[in-house]
Amino acid sequence: MLQLGNLTIETPVVLAPMAGITNAAYRRLCAEQGAGLYVCEMITSRGIVEGDQKSLDMLTFDARETVRSVQLYGVDPSYIGRAVQILCDEYGVAHIDLNFGCPVPKVTRKGGGAALPWKRNLLGAILRSAVQAATPYGVPVTMKTRIGIDASHQTYLDAGRIAEESGAAAIGLHGRTASQAYSGQADWTTIASLVEHVNIPVLGNGDIWEAGDALRMVAETGCDGVIVGRGCLGRPWLFRDLAVAFGGGEALNLPTLGEVADVMRRHGELLAELMGEQRGLRDFRKHVPWYLKGFPAGGELRAALGMVDSLARLDELLAELDRTVPFPVAELGAPRGRQGSPRDHIVLPQGWLDDTDGLTADLADAEIGVSGG
Repeated sequence: MLQLGNLTIETPVVLAPMAGITNAAYRRLCAEQGAGLYVCEMITSRGIVEGDQKSLDMLTFDARETVRSVQLYGVDPSYIGRAVQILCDEYGVAHIDLNFGCPVPKVTRKGGGAALPWKRNLLGAILRSAVQAATPYGVPVTMKTRIGIDASHQTYLDAGRIAEESGAAAIGLHGRTASQAYSGQADWTTIASLVEHVNIPVLGNGDIWEAGDALRMVAETGCDGVIVGRGCLGRPWLFRDLAVAFGGGEALNLPTLGEVADVMRRHGELLAELMGEQRGLRDFRKHVPWYLKGFPAGGELRAALGMVDSLARLDELLAELDRTVPFPVAELGAPRGRQGSPRDHIVLPQGWLDDTDGLTADLADAEIGVSGG
């Protein structure tokens, strides 16, 4: 189990927030497979405080979500504190995670995301503000970060110390720098170093493609749980495998194409319930390549699924798949989702690396108002 403050997670697995992916429908789909903590898409503190409709619409939870978990982005302690209070008081949120790991250039060039932990004093002020606002509600606050800006500007050990001192319930570490983005291989040794450095739970993130990877990460690093992102794209049953693995059970059979088709149908149904049929099936289209990765499905059928606009049409197309085809074992352990290339230079605000304070920095441009990444 994973203990975050007074919140107990039966299986020590967290679904990483992914923009455009981890909406209420996808979280429900994953939760139907196995236990864990399922975090919604990133919401901006400014969007919540100022009542941005897109941000508020993203605070939609399935009726079966007994533990509402939100990842919050922000660079201003006061905005963060007010947003946390709103989330706890008006939305019944039971867990809040703060995003200090986003490597996207449009965020780091303004001092947000993975760039912010360089400003140690600002990081502490944000964490303290969030924890102070959440404490009356008994809601644990965690943070997620990266190794640092690049290999020469590492921040994760200081971030862990600051998180612990500020009252955070846990810290998640993606074993890559911002300059690596999602390329190369995650450095799990940094997760082990952080475990030795702090006395709060550490969650490891990076290159968990199969349930065995999660067990190996825990064994090698001593981390208290894992965060799974790209590994579950087109494979929500990974959470079933993780629940079984952490429970000491035997490995389960890989799904046939027919079983994958059943999950695809369920995903489309849940999206239709959430967004309406036409919009929901449009959103479903981007998941098709992930579901069918490695399967012999044919170019015409794949293209048609990529244009599906109704559940009836989805049923017609899924019926064309050969349900007996076994899972493509060559795809096991293979990276999924975006990877990209490492960046030689991370664009930061002028003079960003000159000091580690940040409390007097003008980060107005980094205080994004619209949620979703």
